[in-house]
Amino acid sequence: MIGGGKSLWALWLLCSLMLIGYFAKPLITQRDQGVFLMGEMTHGHHQIAMECSACHTDPFGGKEILQNACVDCHGEELSAVRDSHPKSKFTNPRNADRIEKLDARFCIACHVEHRLDKTNAMGVTLPNDFCFECHQEIGEERPSHAGMGFETCASAGCHNFHDNQALYEDFLLEHANEPMFAEVAKVLARNAQDYRKTEATPLTADDADGVVVNQEITSHWLGSAHAEAGVNCSGCHASETQTKNWVQHPDHQVCANCHEQETAGFLAGKHGMKMGLGLPPMRVAEARIPMHPEAAHKSLSCSSCHEPHRVDTQYAAVEACSSCHASTHVQNFKASPHAQIAVNKPDAEEEQVTCATCHMPRTVAPNGRVSVEHNQNANLRPNEKMIRGVCMDCHSLSFSIDALADPELIERNFSGRPSVHIPSIEMSLERDKKHSEKASVYN
Repeated sequence: MIGGGKSLWALWLLCSLMLIGYFAKPLITQRDQGVFLMGEMTHGHHQIAMECSACHTDPFGGKEILQNACVDCHGEELSAVRDSHPKSKFTNPRNADRIEKLDARFCIACHVEHRLDKTNAMGVTLPNDFCFECHQEIGEERPSHAGMGFETCASAGCHNFHDNQALYEDFLLEHANEPMFAEVAKVLARNAQDYRKTEATPLTADDADGVVVNQEITSHWLGSAHAEAGVNCSGCHASETQTKNWVQHPDHQVCANCHEQETAGFLAGKHGMKMGLGLPPMRVAEARIPMHPEAAHKSLSCSSCHEPHRVDTQYAAVEACSSCHASTHVQNFKASPHAQIAVNKPDAEEEQVTCATCHMPRTVAPNGRVSVEHNQNANLRPNEKMIRGVCMDCHSLSFSIDALADPELIERNFSGRPSVHIPSIEMSLERDKKHSEKASVYN
């Protein structure tokens, strides 16, 4: 009996040590920490579920630590859109009574992780009518809002808690009477010269300096922007020209040597955010939206969309998207009006509309360089973000608001006209008219 007791103690000790090792390894290696998850993560963060320290930098730090983590990732974006509800609004003593109802000084007051069962659109875990807490008198202040439910505040064409950049009343008035379609649709033109660090002479086949020169690869490279810009094999495959430093499969950090803005955008979006934290690349199988089963094995890096030697941006702009994404919106693209038209660039050349035209728009940096936004999620949530930077290149503000408010039209990839109408502009015109009438009376 005594011997049996010792065996049980030994078994208990062995199991305990194994459990300790199982839980200690993720803490020591700082990897695969998903074992500690207290609940499923939201759609915006599920890719980094195995990296708890991305948010929980100090397990005993409380709300301030989590707030810093939120700001580290999203602060720049909120600043760019001129956050309508910044922290300063709620630290103002005059709004102390509002903090008692909704402590919006902290992101986690509205966005609670690990509670997917109660998470709504935009990662909000509050009831959809949370605007009521501070704006219950809006129906009296603005007769046009009387009778509207507070769950409708964030409808397309109305309000977004953080980003109202495309929906300020002055902006609505400025674009109130524009035609539905622009006479000349335009997109910004990229200049390959912007990517060159120095003036370079286009290279020839004799300049290929690879360890093994493959004729097909060399042919593809000769027709690429890399060869035109003076970038040969070792420019990507080696830190120096010596072949002893040859890297067979360069990673995104090599791309960043010339494409810094594009790489930063990629690492900030869902496609690259895991790599941005030093985790293995995102796999298509991990997505929570419809994907083609045959693409499940693919991992996402720069070369997933850009074949590294051919550098075919046309493939990257359409086929690369549709080879993985299987939503009805994507499947309907090739039959949509967008796919059948071309828009003008400033040099009067025409360019076919692609997935990237809308989801990876061109942006202008402070130095004047035109680049492509590689964070595919930057203008999707909320989709009103697309209005200024994309839709209004071709369409009126009114049409854009209505189109983005019509889920069925979005599913059809905008084949047809909007079946809904958001009266934001009419409401602004009516309000402006009343202000003008009052002003004329006093004058």
